[in-house]
Amino acid sequence: MPDSVDNLDVVDRQILAELQADGRMTNVELARRVDLSAPPCLRRVRRLEEAGIIRGYHAEVDPVALGWEITFFALVGLDSQKHAVLDAFQQEVKAWPEVRECHMIRGGGDFLLRLVARDTAHENALTNRLTSHASVSRVQTLQTIHTEKQLPGVPLEA
Repeated sequence: MPDSVDNLDVVDRQILAELQADGRMTNVELARRVDLSAPPCLRRVRRLEEAGIIRGYHAEVDPVALGWEITFFALVGLDSQKHAVLDAFQQEVKAWPEVRECHMIRGGGDFLLRLVARDTAHENALTNRLTSHASVSRVQTLQTIHTEKQLPGVPLEA
């Protein structure tokens, strides 16, 4: 069972690359693209899922079309790096629907968040919510002007 990069063969990598590009394709189409019959292809996909290499499937939606006009990043510094403080902050922002990504980081801050907002007033309200958090000592926001490249997944060299 593949459970690490060392255990992935060329076909596993091809399957992953195809599914990263189009997770909606049928197993029959995937099997055709990787030159397998459908049953062994499906077994490989299931093994990759069970091993946690494939973590899920989703639709990529246009945030602006759904009324989320602004994407911004917030670099957040906390007043303490104690595990309990870091964990409590993570748990709180995980519950905010506008926080789309939360990364604990090294250098320059404690967390990097990617958020979406309906408009500037909403962005300001979210920033105020962050800055007024009890354990937050500083917040720097960076608003996205244009995104040229945004790829899901990771590079998969065969």
